[in-house]
Amino acid sequence: MEALKAADLTHKNGETTHYYEGGTSNGIPLIFIHGWPDLAEIWKHQLKHFASGSAGSEYRVIAPDMRGYAGSSSPKDKRAYSLEALVGELVDFAKQLGITKAVWVGHDWGCCVVSALAAHHPELFLGLVVIAVPYRTIELGLDYTVSLVNRDIYPKDEYEYGQFEYMKYYELHPDESVKTYESIVDKITKLFYTPHDPSNHGKPSARTSRLLREGGWFGGHPEAIPDVPLEYTFIDQSLYSNLLASHKKHGFFPPTAYYLNHDVNAEYAKSEKNGGVLEFPVLYIDAKHDAICSPSTTPNMGKSQRDAVKDLTYETIEAGHWVQLEKPGEVNKVLETWLDDSVQFRC
Repeated sequence: MEALKAADLTHKNGETTHYYEGGTSNGIPLIFIHGWPDLAEIWKHQLKHFASGSAGSEYRVIAPDMRGYAGSSSPKDKRAYSLEALVGELVDFAKQLGITKAVWVGHDWGCCVVSALAAHHPELFLGLVVIAVPYRTIELGLDYTVSLVNRDIYPKDEYEYGQFEYMKYYELHPDESVKTYESIVDKITKLFYTPHDPSNHGKPSARTSRLLREGGWFGGHPEAIPDVPLEYTFIDQSLYSNLLASHKKHGFFPPTAYYLNHDVNAEYAKSEKNGGVLEFPVLYIDAKHDAICSPSTTPNMGKSQRDAVKDLTYETIEAGHWVQLEKPGEVNKVLETWLDDSVQFRC
């Protein structure tokens, strides 16, 4: 990525983390953690903005390829993708880079990882930013997550797992999930990053809430998904090519494995410090048209976060799940304002 240095870091366990770094070496560390099924470059708009000085303050920006993606290593054991393992790797990552405190920014499964990191190692935080997935939700395990479902939208007798049925499908059919995504990788990598339909807001998520009844992903017919033109997406040719290269290098076992550790993640949560209550500033960016995790349609996810965060800033952006790509200017402005108002004075 332009103006950023790429490097590799080797952990004591022999695993490798590939990462990008830029900005000012003594600036406030901003560490961006991507989710499923992305890579560090998904943060390109944020990295460029905060590394260039455009935000008005000096920042040291860092974005790793998470375990199982792009330039980082990809173990074959599903437990290598548990939150305990991933948190341990990030603790070592920060230590090797000489970082004692940072603002950690997560999206999607990156939220789950930085949320677990915050609950277990609050000493590493100047602040926490979670985008799309609220703090104290999915990182606590599937049973807890299902307890948050909005039963007005997903009646229990029809939707036992609500919008999270896809997570149960991963647990029951991991091999089929991997094969499905690998069979359509060229098309699905574009389809992920397409505009949302605002008219679907508040309606059951057709893609994630009926997999067990409809024969798997895409009704059991993944070959039928459309091959959308790249110009209809939020990604450019460079990002598309690098996402494809990552998926073809590692396959879809690593992305799937993040969903196969709900049991041990729930157990790991029992060792949180301070009962998981956070004292430092937290920014939540609600991607309002995210059909899975937005508190605008699943209020209990917002309540679970509010109950555990003493200094919460809540901002809503009219966008789908990949809000940092769909509305990068708005995301950057929200981040910049919050950093100025809530974090600068602590440094």
